[in-house]
Amino acid sequence: MNPDSPNVRKKRIIELDQALAHVKDGMTIGIGGFINSSHPMHVVRGLIKKGFKNLTVVGPASSGLEIDLLIAAGVAKKIIAPYVGGEALAPIGPAFRAAAERGLIEVFELDEAMYYAALRAAAQRVPFNPWRSGVGTSFPEMNPMIKSFKDPINGETLLAIPAVNIDVAFLHAAVSDYYGNVQYIGHGYGDRAIYAAADKTFVQVEKVVSNEEIRADPIKTAIPGADGIIRAPFGAHPYSSPGHYIEDKAHIKKYVQAATAWAKTNDFAPLQAYLDEFVLGPKDPIEYLERVGLRQLLTLNEY
Repeated sequence: MNPDSPNVRKKRIIELDQALAHVKDGMTIGIGGFINSSHPMHVVRGLIKKGFKNLTVVGPASSGLEIDLLIAAGVAKKIIAPYVGGEALAPIGPAFRAAAERGLIEVFELDEAMYYAALRAAAQRVPFNPWRSGVGTSFPEMNPMIKSFKDPINGETLLAIPAVNIDVAFLHAAVSDYYGNVQYIGHGYGDRAIYAAADKTFVQVEKVVSNEEIRADPIKTAIPGADGIIRAPFGAHPYSSPGHYIEDKAHIKKYVQAATAWAKTNDFAPLQAYLDEFVLGPKDPIEYLERVGLRQLLTLNEY
C-alpha cells in the first residue's frame, strides 16, 4: 500500500524542535498538568530556550510553577488560568504575582468553572458559553471579556464566557503508541479539555508502547491521535508523573527561592542563575537530567 495513502496510519513520533516549529510569537498556547504534577517541562524549557515572546498561555485550571517559569523567563504576556502556584511550596507563584502587580503581564480573570466553560466553547467552535454562576459578581468588571446578557429564551441574566481558542497545546502523559493514541496513569486532570480546545496538540510521554498494548485497554485512551508525540522520560521533572515519579520538592524550592528574590527585591540575578543552570545552559534534555543528578532522580519514588 502507498505509504502516502490517507488510509495508512502515520507514525506521530517527533522531536521537540519539530513540535516547537508550530509556535510563533503572539500565539495562544496551552500547557497541561495540575499544580505540582504532569507538566510538559521538556517543552516549557524548550519554549524558553527558543526565545518566544508575547505568548498567551492557557495554563491548567490549577496551574503550577511551570507557568510562573514562563513568566519569569519573559515568554508569557497574558495568562489564562484561575490559579498559579505550588501549594505548600508556593501558595501563589512569586513571578506571577510580581509580574501582575508590576503590569508586566495581563491576567484574564476567571474562576475554574468559567475556565472550563471557555474551553468548552472553543471545543464547540462557538464564540461563547452561557453561564449562570458568577451572575451578580464583579467578574464582568474585572474582566471586560466576560459579558452579562439577557437569555433570549427565558429572559434571565446570564454571563457570556468567551471561547478560549488554543493554537497549540502541549501535554505530558504516561504512554502513547506510534500513532498518537495517548493514555494516562490516573486521572489526566483537565488535559482532555485543553486538547479539545486546541487546533494542534503535542504530547510528551514517559514511554512509547506498542499499538497492541493501547488496544488491550482502549477505554483508557484519553487523546486519540495527537498531532505529535515526543519521547521524554522524566519529562515532567521537577513535577510528578503519576506511575513514574513524585515531584522533586528540593528542586522546586530552588526555583521558588530564586523567583521570590525577584518578587521581593527586584533582584533578577538568582532567577538568571537558575535559568542559566537548568534551562538555558543544558544543550539537551539529557544534560538537564545530568545536572539534576541521577542520585536525585532515583530518590523520586512513588512508594
